[in-house]
Amino acid sequence: MILSLSGVSKSFGTDVILEKITFNMEEKEKAAIVGVNGAGKTTLFKIITGESTYDSGDVYIKKDISLGYLKQNAMPNSDDTIYNEMLSVFKNLIETENELRQMEHEMSSLKGTELEEHMKKYSDLQYQFELMDGYSYKSRIKGVLKGLGFSEEDFERPVNSLSGGQKTRVYLGSLLLSNPDLLLLDEPTNHLDIDSVTWLEEFLKSYTGAVLIISHDRYFLDKIVTKTIEIENKKSHVYEGNYSFYAKNKEINRQIEQHHYIQQQREIKRQEEVIAKLKSFNREKSIKRAESRQKQLDKIVPVDKPENLPEKMRLKLTPKITSGNDVLHAEGLSKSFDNTTLFENLDIDIKRGDKTAIVGPNGIGKSTLLKILLGKAQKSSGEIKFGTNVNVGYYDQEQHNFDESKTIFQEISDTYPDMTNGEIRNVLASFVFMGDDVFKVISSLSGGEKGRVSLAKIMLSKANFLILDEPTNHLDIYSKEILESAINNYEGTVLYVSHDRYFINKTALKVLEMSKEGITEYLGNYDYYIEKKNTAQREEALFGQKETPAEEKTVSETKLSYQAQKEQQAKERKLKNQIKKIENEIEETEEKIQQLDEKLSQPEIATNADKAREIFDEKTALETYLNELYEQWEAVQV
Repeated sequence: MILSLSGVSKSFGTDVILEKITFNMEEKEKAAIVGVNGAGKTTLFKIITGESTYDSGDVYIKKDISLGYLKQNAMPNSDDTIYNEMLSVFKNLIETENELRQMEHEMSSLKGTELEEHMKKYSDLQYQFELMDGYSYKSRIKGVLKGLGFSEEDFERPVNSLSGGQKTRVYLGSLLLSNPDLLLLDEPTNHLDIDSVTWLEEFLKSYTGAVLIISHDRYFLDKIVTKTIEIENKKSHVYEGNYSFYAKNKEINRQIEQHHYIQQQREIKRQEEVIAKLKSFNREKSIKRAESRQKQLDKIVPVDKPENLPEKMRLKLTPKITSGNDVLHAEGLSKSFDNTTLFENLDIDIKRGDKTAIVGPNGIGKSTLLKILLGKAQKSSGEIKFGTNVNVGYYDQEQHNFDESKTIFQEISDTYPDMTNGEIRNVLASFVFMGDDVFKVISSLSGGEKGRVSLAKIMLSKANFLILDEPTNHLDIYSKEILESAINNYEGTVLYVSHDRYFINKTALKVLEMSKEGITEYLGNYDYYIEKKNTAQREEALFGQKETPAEEKTVSETKLSYQAQKEQQAKERKLKNQIKKIENEIEETEEKIQQLDEKLSQPEIATNADKAREIFDEKTALETYLNELYEQWEAVQV
């Protein structure tokens, strides 16, 4: 065991932040801490590193281990270059290397016994140098810097000349190269593009030390961690799996807890009614029976009421004006600054109802492209044409047009005075502002809450084409899920730039990969895009640019021999039968899942924890099998 927390609690005055936090980590284990913004995740990191005290509990860190900590927006202050900053990590190694060079220089002047002793010392020192992987540290520096998005031209840039995000990447690079036994990473992907995040995933998966991560990047967590520690309502809950495992099992546990709570409350109410009835008889025997029942009732250990999260959006939001089928056509777009081409030859076609993601490396000009489409920046060349009745709404997590002194309800009501109170409440409820939440003052809202209000305003406007620039930035996981639900339930058209791969998977029907030379279109979500891209790379590696002869590329059906046609027809029949078989299996599996859902609602099952868990496990296994069937069905489609 490398790290253990047992019953750790922390308060600031009367405000309890963390209560009886308990978990442990083994050597080489990769784990995540998740929870909404303000849950106390960063405070927990500071307790582990000793930057913050705690009120009670125990923190154990294995003796003599090295610990590295990446803070959010960590910014090293140095006049040195990026490369030299990385070299400082290997100070002891470089000193050893210099000593070896000095010893080599001295060899020529030594003889006899003195030379033999010198050579032995040299051999021992060289062996230590090899153990420390001394011959590869320069290539490791280059690999890490390039992986984090720096070019070789950047290596000589002074650290103090960099942006905040670039400085954080430099600090992350130095931490990774220092190779601590326990690595604490607080939002490590915030300033990385998709390529750099993918590189970091591979690095951490093969990392020999233990890693504890705070991140809202669900795709990143799915790829790396094998344990998820949730901080919710000040307490910790440990799930032995990645983020998707945690999310699925959390919902199962919440349903079981809800069933237990409801059943216990029903039983308590029934006993209280019986006790009241017995007392009303006002006889000695009935009063004694009432007292006996009361004692039994008092012995019941109450089940805590589960903290039910509000329902995700179920309301379909339909734009007031329907656009034509052709929403946006852009052709030959290019943008240059001072004779430097940012991008060129970009062609984009967006149809009504499309949910389209734009991806590409940092600095390629994705946000600039959106600004050009919005008329907020000038293009260097090309044409942009919007379709009939297209009204654009722009959503940027950093820019909200609000009166900070108003409540949420007033902000919507004043913007749309024709809406009734009931209509406003329904819409706000779909963005998870329930009850008195609608009377929160805008200035008191978190970034995620302001984003939800902004999105509600845009979706209620005449806009039927939403253009979103990094909409998930700075959102906690729960707010991201609400945003995903809003987009999926929106019947207009959406075009967005995002580096959040989980978000793209959940919402995109089309992915546009942007490069300096143009745009490549993929008709699917992020996983589909990666699959097709990897397939193309493998084919290129195998076959290069070799083209198949023209006569082999297409074979006219009229030239097929009779036998070939019969074989083709037999293949088609076999494929149809295979599809039919899978569809029947899907239907049967869905029916079994529905039957298990009905069982779970039965009181005798809900009150039996072991039986409920057994049914949930069976249901989970069937749902996994159902997903496999759907994948098989998709794979055999022509």
